[in-house]
Amino acid sequence: MTNAFEVKDLMFTYPKNDKATIKGVSFEVEEGKIFGLLGPSGAGKSTTQKILTKLLDKYEGSITYFGKDLKSYQKEFYEEVGVGFEMPVHFNKLTAMENLQYFAGLYKKNIDYVDLLTKVGLFEARNQNVGEYSKGMKVRLNFVRALLNDPKMIFLDEPTAGLDPKNAKILKDLILGYKKQGKTIFITTHLMGDVEQLCDHVVFITGGIIGETSTVRDLKMKYGKKEVKVEYVENDQLLEVVFPLQNIGKDEAFLKLLESKTIETIHSGETTLEDIFIKVTGDEFHG
Repeated sequence: MTNAFEVKDLMFTYPKNDKATIKGVSFEVEEGKIFGLLGPSGAGKSTTQKILTKLLDKYEGSITYFGKDLKSYQKEFYEEVGVGFEMPVHFNKLTAMENLQYFAGLYKKNIDYVDLLTKVGLFEARNQNVGEYSKGMKVRLNFVRALLNDPKMIFLDEPTAGLDPKNAKILKDLILGYKKQGKTIFITTHLMGDVEQLCDHVVFITGGIIGETSTVRDLKMKYGKKEVKVEYVENDQLLEVVFPLQNIGKDEAFLKLLESKTIETIHSGETTLEDIFIKVTGDEFHG
């Protein structure tokens, strides 16, 4: 296993602040995986991402990028890193193509961005001024821009925020496709559905401190209830009964119910990521 990033005891304090924003954070980002950094507003997610993308450099602790001290990288770092910021910034008086042509010129290597523009549904609007774009169109253009240099390390901040389900799925499918190509993807988001569908590993951060680090599956196993709820119809009424999950296949009452009643639904006691978010961070979830 190779790690794209290894972060150890990361501390960061903004110059005008008395208290640290990041307080001894440690985690690893495995190469070829999708890593999710989750937490409430003000938790330190954006600050951490800015440090990892070398927008902030006066930190304490150590960060290595593919085994080399992050501070030792110069301009070559940006040739293999792509960043999609949460708040897209475009040249509104230029067309989408003009925007992409400009930013593509900053890199030595480019993808076929017309093809990607087509995949995200913006080809027909490629010669339209970006100032006339809707928020969702700007989000999709921002995604294309983040991939212009065919980066092996991709940072995406709220990549599907503001998109309708159809376009969100297009972007998520593309993200999973880039993972299959071996790219490493670092996502910060508050959309737990995205986390569940995309992330291999997640870290919860709150108040600048790591609260939990695990896979999505292991988190659900840890916080979920070991039980099965069965809804069934009897005398035109919808009833429910809960059974312990352990040895469920040998539970005579459970088996008899399945055999003798009209079953409507069967649910395990799997908790939602929203519930886990609240438990881990202590914050109410706002999606």
